Amino acid sequence: MITALLVTVVVLLVLLLVSFWVIVYHLIKQQGRLVLRLDDVESRIGLRADGAQPPSGLPVGTEFEPFALPDLEVKTVSLESFQGKQLLLVHWSPNCGFCDLIASDLAEMYPNLQKNGADLVLVAYGDADANRKMAEEHGLNCPILLLGKESLKGFEGLGTPVAYLLDDKGKTARPLAVGADQVLDLAREATAGPKKKRLPGERPLAESRIERNGLKPGTPAPNFSLPDIYGNTISLEGYRGKRVLLIFSDPHCGPCDELAPHLAELHREQGKDGLVFLMIGRGDPDKNRQKAKEQGFEFPVVLQKRWEVSKEYGIFATPVAFLIDGEGTIVQDVAQGTTAILSLVSLAGSNGKVFGALRR
Repeated sequence: MITALLVTVVVLLVLLLVSFWVIVYHLIKQQGRLVLRLDDVESRIGLRADGAQPPSGLPVGTEFEPFALPDLEVKTVSLESFQGKQLLLVHWSPNCGFCDLIASDLAEMYPNLQKNGADLVLVAYGDADANRKMAEEHGLNCPILLLGKESLKGFEGLGTPVAYLLDDKGKTARPLAVGADQVLDLAREATAGPKKKRLPGERPLAESRIERNGLKPGTPAPNFSLPDIYGNTISLEGYRGKRVLLIFSDPHCGPCDELAPHLAELHREQGKDGLVFLMIGRGDPDKNRQKAKEQGFEFPVVLQKRWEVSKEYGIFATPVAFLIDGEGTIVQDVAQGTTAILSLVSLAGSNGKVFGALRR
């Protein structure tokens, strides 16, 4: 009798173990499919791995390829138009947060650039209206030339803002400046000539570097109060005590559109476990409202005018996301791009267990 009972128990244990490993196998297989799908999305939207080496650009002394592009008034302007003077040529976009951040500085430097026999030209993506609006907001009076869908050869594969300083013969006089800080450095070099005495209260450039990599884990998440797409005011403080996935998006951002259906689906799943989804969009309320409706968002979408909240969080790209615990503290590095954001949502887990682990 006892022997039969033991045999039965052993058989049941074996069956349980087999069932367990079958379930594990299917979970691993399903996860593998998800990874492959994410890899496919990543390859289609052109995400780059963290730690990639910055682009080197054209070597100093290289003749910049001639171009002829329309300005905001549809007048064709060529590189030859600037022969005989130095030229700060900046790769630009009205939808670039770092461009927006340094636009006023460049506008302020422009008159002095001209006094020193140099010029500033922005070769920009986007349409004339978007670039004109940005120029008016920041007082930019320099030429803005429209690229259309293709960039100039010297800027191929590069983001915005990046810049070359060309000499009076149209050759590169300095290495490629990559990012807002280096572009401002290059502009100051072309503007200043002899080093100027700093004005009282003016911070040196070394003390005014722009945070671009996002706030770090353990940092209190900056509070904000913003209107949502229906005109209601929503603040981050109002979610104190809850776990929050804070996503920065843009209605004109292609990768944001790639991410959108995944967010909508994950919100329906993770929202039941107490994870709050909160999106910060940019610009026109109607466009953001239309996007939210098309993408099936059932979570709040609030609006910053340009990049004012992004600046507080130290990053200007979209899409990006931060994970914030119930005490209002960022608990993980910023996630950039579809794959990283989906991984961050997965990391959040259910019932908030991972939040305690991350903070330890």
